[in-house]
Amino acid sequence: VMPTFFASPTRVITAAILLRVALLLYGLVQDTLSPIKYTDIDYLVFTDAARFLSPRTSPTSGPPYTPYRRHTYRYTPLLAWLLFPTTCSPRWLWFSFGKVLFAAGDVVAGVLIAAILRKSKDKGGLGMDTEIAMRFAAVWLLNPMVAQISTRGSAEGLVDTIVVALLWAVLERRVKLAGVLLGLAVHVKIYPFIYGGAVLWWMDEERMGPISSSRRTKGKKKLAGGDGDGLVQRVIAFFTPVRIMFVAWSLCTFILLNTAMYALYGRPFLQHTYFYHFTRLDHRHNFSPYNTLLYLSSAPSSSFTANSLHLESLAFLPQLLLSAFLIPLALAKKDLPATLLAQTFAFVTFNKVCTSQYFLWYLVFLPFYLPRSSLLERRRLGVLALSLWIAGQAVWLQQGFQLEFLGQSTFVPGLWAAGLGFFVVNCWILGVVIGDV
Repeated sequence: VMPTFFASPTRVITAAILLRVALLLYGLVQDTLSPIKYTDIDYLVFTDAARFLSPRTSPTSGPPYTPYRRHTYRYTPLLAWLLFPTTCSPRWLWFSFGKVLFAAGDVVAGVLIAAILRKSKDKGGLGMDTEIAMRFAAVWLLNPMVAQISTRGSAEGLVDTIVVALLWAVLERRVKLAGVLLGLAVHVKIYPFIYGGAVLWWMDEERMGPISSSRRTKGKKKLAGGDGDGLVQRVIAFFTPVRIMFVAWSLCTFILLNTAMYALYGRPFLQHTYFYHFTRLDHRHNFSPYNTLLYLSSAPSSSFTANSLHLESLAFLPQLLLSAFLIPLALAKKDLPATLLAQTFAFVTFNKVCTSQYFLWYLVFLPFYLPRSSLLERRRLGVLALSLWIAGQAVWLQQGFQLEFLGQSTFVPGLWAAGLGFFVVNCWILGVVIGDV
């Protein structure tokens, strides 16, 4: 039965849709009957922000009509615009529009994953037949964790869709489209900027075609009388027309979107969409080992805040060094999809704020890495990695439940040790991924 099931993309995609429909219906029941709501608090923020866009739906009278009048809305206005239908009447019917949209994004991402897996190896894919490709695509499409997060109202599924579309466009050599998608992705969520270096490094002459003769001649003239294999020659050779085009389209898209949003909403757009994320001190539901430091730093009157070195503010240094520079430089030319997984895994692991939604950022790349991974070749290693990854979350959630629901102080050693343990597990898994690539 199973081989027949995975041999049909239509059946797999239908099953993925039905899984999300079932979870959406279950969520309606839980929201109605249980004091613990299925809907994510972030979704309430999104839909409230959408109401502030129009004088017809705004909870407050008078301008400005901006999503940033909703406290804690820290996203691009595009997201509020997408969810504007949730303000329509009757609200109970339209309220789940955003959840449906996010779940649909999950499914589209899965379809793109399958397309990349089936792509021939000479075009950057894995050259799988349909059945095998759908088995690995099901790691995303039929993953209950992925489906639950999107149907609870998290927008990460949309970001993942854009990112996978970026990978597809790069492998298809559709450079302009890839540039637009990267610019859009960074506008919607900051972190995809780390993929820019990996894509540029991958776009060498061998994969994208020879550089133009005029550029090659120009570079040689500049180096007349010098070492043809010198550093300057290599630097000039790096700036191929394809790479310049990709950067230009990325920057233009990013700048145009931000200029438009700034013209409409002014400085609050920059503050809440970008600047806030560099200073945020979120300590709830945060798996990061910086969790306790963030909690202490969030109390301005404490003696700790006055005397500490604020090490959490330096968290971006190892994070960016690994995810944006070292990993792409070492791996991108060998396997671009797996490199994006390693980059994202490192970015999330070393981020000072780490929540369950962020796991989707790297899970979307898992189907590209697994087929040639030691986690599948050595089943015991794979089971151990998965078990430790789940156990690390379970231990932290147990401590977090006692703190946030029962009011028991579990900061030290419980919560701090759980966060540190989960960090160590993720570092080990990251080492396995990098070693495999």
